[in-house]
Amino acid sequence: MRQPRNALVYLTLLVSLVLSVFPLYWLFVVATRSNDVVGQFPPPLVPGGNLGDNIQRLFGPEAEEAHFARGLLNSAIASVCVTISVVFFSSLAGFAFAKLRFRGRNALLISVLATMMVPVQMGIVPLYMVMVKLGWQNHLQAVIVPFLVSAFGVFLMRQYAERAIPDELIEAARLDGCTTFGLFVRVVAPALRPGAAVLGLFTFMGTWNEFLWPLAVMEADNPTVQFSLSQLATQYYTDYTLMFTGTLIATVPLLLVFILFGRQLISGIMDGAVRS
Repeated sequence: MRQPRNALVYLTLLVSLVLSVFPLYWLFVVATRSNDVVGQFPPPLVPGGNLGDNIQRLFGPEAEEAHFARGLLNSAIASVCVTISVVFFSSLAGFAFAKLRFRGRNALLISVLATMMVPVQMGIVPLYMVMVKLGWQNHLQAVIVPFLVSAFGVFLMRQYAERAIPDELIEAARLDGCTTFGLFVRVVAPALRPGAAVLGLFTFMGTWNEFLWPLAVMEADNPTVQFSLSQLATQYYTDYTLMFTGTLIATVPLLLVFILFGRQLISGIMDGAVRS
């Protein structure tokens, strides 16, 4: 009875893996082909030999209006800055809400969590007006500063710190004369590393894939990578190989980040499952 059940589980996992990987594989196949095979039926399933030419066209004069190289650089800078800031401040706030005792702690935590109930779309117009007043329109800080702190990050790190850090460990560190910030650096930060890796991965992916706000506050000559991809898709003549090549290149940093922090991500998930 156990063997058929195990076979069914493995079959389900294999089908899920194929369905998950095939879109990326198809993206790679089209990126290595020319435009004349995009509409073929049956579609080609084997990669071609035009990937190098398509990359040259993407960064060349043919796609000059998309400013793809600048979009990649802007998204990389914004994603790294936002990720570092969110992880740092969320870890500090999460530790404070979980382990420090101060007046108004619960009310302040509720007010932070209440901001998660407001849809992002509702804040675009007032936030855009603030950017115009500051003179940050079409500047990179406009897509960085509003997202340096995350209410979701505070909540996530607070929940993780509540379970990952024993009160006895904090009391022992205080008896040794450790200050609050020293306690955070020497005791809390190492314990929060798996949770911080999960938060950092999600934050980097969310910032890299952000489209609506950069579309509102940035202009076509200074885009982010998702804005650049939309420029490729809205030209008079839609070059699908350029679109798929740009999407393939824009996916590579996400895959690299996942490979680098994937072990920490799995460790954080498994640690939470064991503790619960």
